[in-house]
Amino acid sequence: MAASDGKPGILDRLAAGDTLIFDGATGTYLQNNGLEPGGSPELMNANNPDVVKGMSKQYFDAGSDIVLTNSFGGNKFMLERYGAGDRLFELNKLAAEHARAVAPEGKFVAGSIGPTGEFIEPLGAATEDELYETFSEMSKAFEAGGADAVMIETQLSIEEAAIAVRAAKETTGLVVMATMVFDKGPRGYFTMMGVTPEQAVEGLEEAGADVVGTNCGNGIEKMVEIATRMRAVTDKYLVVQSNAGLPIIKNGETCYLETPEFMAKHYRELAELPINILGGCCGTTADHIRALVQCVRA
Repeated sequence: MAASDGKPGILDRLAAGDTLIFDGATGTYLQNNGLEPGGSPELMNANNPDVVKGMSKQYFDAGSDIVLTNSFGGNKFMLERYGAGDRLFELNKLAAEHARAVAPEGKFVAGSIGPTGEFIEPLGAATEDELYETFSEMSKAFEAGGADAVMIETQLSIEEAAIAVRAAKETTGLVVMATMVFDKGPRGYFTMMGVTPEQAVEGLEEAGADVVGTNCGNGIEKMVEIATRMRAVTDKYLVVQSNAGLPIIKNGETCYLETPEFMAKHYRELAELPINILGGCCGTTADHIRALVQCVRA
């Protein structure tokens, strides 16, 4: 699928054998640049656009091929907690516009969709139609704002993730990616809702995702383990976005201890699996992305 300007799109680049580089942490950057504890990152798209654009530019400058929009919590359920439920389309479109405004030629923007925090009936009060509607509106807003893709990320429930994939595929022409987050217990890797890496690959691909994978929740060494299991059950495109380790509290501040140099060695392992798109999640910075680019492109 070529970009609207006729140049190679994300899937074209992957088909050509390129390894693409995602960005690093969004929340970490925003918290260091004015986001108050408990505040809404999405409202910064309207109230602090220069900060949001600066974040995207920092990652593009570091070598990212794809940058996520500042819209992780841009669904109806999350925005209503901040009294902004009626601004869903506006805030998500702005998120895409800000990233697109600083994207160099040949680089890409992916609209971020995080979990709603809701349970679907009968476990909770949310209906499948409500989820489909909010994910559709988010995806259409990203497309209107100039995004190339949708990234449905940090998912715990295969049911919710599949609804989001279908909504994005059926209501836009964007590339659709989806990732789930796993914890390692006595019986191996599962999401909080009991989904294994292998089940995630099968379920997300069946829903129609163009690229599937894992993000968040783990440092780079465990991500290599998860990615190896995913690659064993599919020959399609995979994406991995790793935390810089698990967070610790040091002198009252949240710290992530995995250095760019440490992560780079393992990113090389991931590239050789192969994992087709590599990036960072919580705790990763522009320095991590520079190290990732250097080790993968060396």
